[in-house]
Amino acid sequence: MIAGQATAKYVRTSAQKAGLVLALIRGGGVNQALAALRVSRKKVARDIEKVLRSAIANAQQTPGFSGDVERLYVSACHADQGPSQKRVRPAPMGRAYRVVKRTTHLTVAVAERPEAPARAAKDAGAGAPRARKSAKTGGAAAAPKK
Repeated sequence: MIAGQATAKYVRTSAQKAGLVLALIRGGGVNQALAALRVSRKKVARDIEKVLRSAIANAQQTPGFSGDVERLYVSACHADQGPSQKRVRPAPMGRAYRVVKRTTHLTVAVAERPEAPARAAKDAGAGAPRARKSAKTGGAAAAPKK
């Protein structure tokens, strides 16, 4: 199975915010994922799009790749928490508030879907569809009550 992975470290957003966008693309095809990231209004979507494009390029460089990008899908993606920068913000009456500037590590992995020749054989042996009983066809549910 052909796979590619890419990671962006120290991205200046929280892992929770990045995880919301990553949940949109997880398990889908790469073209659908790129389209979803393109129309997303979240700022972190641009960074995730760069990582996804890098993962696609890494998959294309692996030996044995079929050359069909349409068969690639997002097999795994996650946002790990990176180091946080602690800053101090002045507060009233000589106090200070702590500001935590969070970072995250974005990881996106893509894999190639296997071809499904068994599916064509499965559909050929399925036979005729079964008839359903309902009120319209006069089944047992259509019998009038006395």
